[in-house]
Amino acid sequence: MALKVYNTLSREKEEFKPINGRKVNMYACGVTPYDYSHVGHARSYVVFDTIVRYLRHSGYEVRYVQNFTDVDDKIINRARKEGDPFKATEIAARNIAAYFSDVDGLGVARADVYPKVSEHIPEIVALVEKLLGKGFAYELDSEQGTGAKDVYFDVSKFAGYGKLSHLDRDEIRAGARVEVDARKRNPEDFALWKSAKPDEPYWESPWGRGRPGWHIECSAMSMKYLGESLDIHGGGMDLIFPHHENEIAQSEAATGKPFAKYWIHHGFVTIDSEKMSKSLGNFFTIRDVTKKFRPDTLRYFLLSTHYKAPIDFSEEALVNADNSLGKLLNTLENLGEAVKAADAAPLSDADRQLVSGIAAEKQKFVAAMDDDFNTPLAISALMELSKKANSYLAAGSAKKEALSAFASAIRELGGILNVFFASGGDDEVVARLHDFVKAEGAALGITAKLDDAWAEKAKLGALDRQAYAETIVAAVADARKRARDRRDYKASDAIRARIAEIGITLEDKADGSVQWRLARKP
Repeated sequence: MALKVYNTLSREKEEFKPINGRKVNMYACGVTPYDYSHVGHARSYVVFDTIVRYLRHSGYEVRYVQNFTDVDDKIINRARKEGDPFKATEIAARNIAAYFSDVDGLGVARADVYPKVSEHIPEIVALVEKLLGKGFAYELDSEQGTGAKDVYFDVSKFAGYGKLSHLDRDEIRAGARVEVDARKRNPEDFALWKSAKPDEPYWESPWGRGRPGWHIECSAMSMKYLGESLDIHGGGMDLIFPHHENEIAQSEAATGKPFAKYWIHHGFVTIDSEKMSKSLGNFFTIRDVTKKFRPDTLRYFLLSTHYKAPIDFSEEALVNADNSLGKLLNTLENLGEAVKAADAAPLSDADRQLVSGIAAEKQKFVAAMDDDFNTPLAISALMELSKKANSYLAAGSAKKEALSAFASAIRELGGILNVFFASGGDDEVVARLHDFVKAEGAALGITAKLDDAWAEKAKLGALDRQAYAETIVAAVADARKRARDRRDYKASDAIRARIAEIGITLEDKADGSVQWRLARKP
């Protein structure tokens, strides 16, 4: 089955055919960093991260760009509240650092480029000049009386205006959010360059001191890093109009080429069916949610609904997501324990039939993802694999090869969605364990073989990651046992506490062995 993507531009599912073979240029609108990111933002980060991961898994070479709008009224207003409007850049930098902390915690891989508006003023000015030269834009004297000018895009000159939002100009005038300015030629015209007010940051330009309008930044930055025509442009549904509509107008007016082939828009996160947003005050920041729930639970919750549909946020929904993810992780843990004790004898005919059925569930997963990245159906295939694995375990006489096949398949599919990133066998916890033992291992007398190229190992199969994590945890557990044997309970408790900070619980078994598991929050 070929990958199909719902294209907002055509309002249809279309077969995915990149402009340049297996190479994909993808751009997603990022945040305006004036505050911490909330769960609505998290959905955007996780959705597009998952799309990128699946495209790469499917053999595409993806170049992914996500911007920061670090020049904006919201940031300037926040700076005014803090006493100095010229501190806007400082406020943006502070919140960009917080953004990376939040998304790293959600298992979101870094984009290839994170351009900032403040660092691309020359490219923005050049694009505005091009639009003026082609007659798609016009200048107006600034209302500030400084001799500077404002520059607007003339919507009447672009015949295709409204093709993304599927609105005609009368509908746009009647109900759309447009900038109110009686000086404009048309009510729906939008600012490309704004003359600066006396108490706000500015850049020198051919039109005097000013700063970019909202929309021009994404056109200038995406074209710099991805070319004049993109394969995928994405964002939330609230960006369809006016932001993405205006991007199309100014980009295609400047180049004469289609701006983006596929437009992908995700639905809102809602609370009581109302969009979550800072302006409404009904939002929860990512960091607040992950104080109570594990970040992999939040990611799982966000993927449990198709990206186009709204998803209602509640503590009950997160508890349900945590329970579902916990079942998968428990299955993996049980498989791991069973593999150690399993019979290595050849598979019976019944075993071989069962193992062949694993491929069928994997194909259901792929078919779901090929159908416009249908993550809830993909998760259903993953849960069905887990159910079959548990039935096999419960039947007794499980064979090592079959158990390993189940564990490998579950980890492979969960790895595509990256819902196991905070589990004991995945990169995040492996990294923490590795850093912990490197920093404190000598003092604990840990002699486990450590490989500084552990990141390369993490690129191998999931069982290799699991084995590497188990090697380190076993060494830590042994160090704790040695402390207990010499009755140094203070040291023993300290080791248990430190490993718990990483996300691992050590449990003493009746036979004297130590079992490790994820320290899941309720």
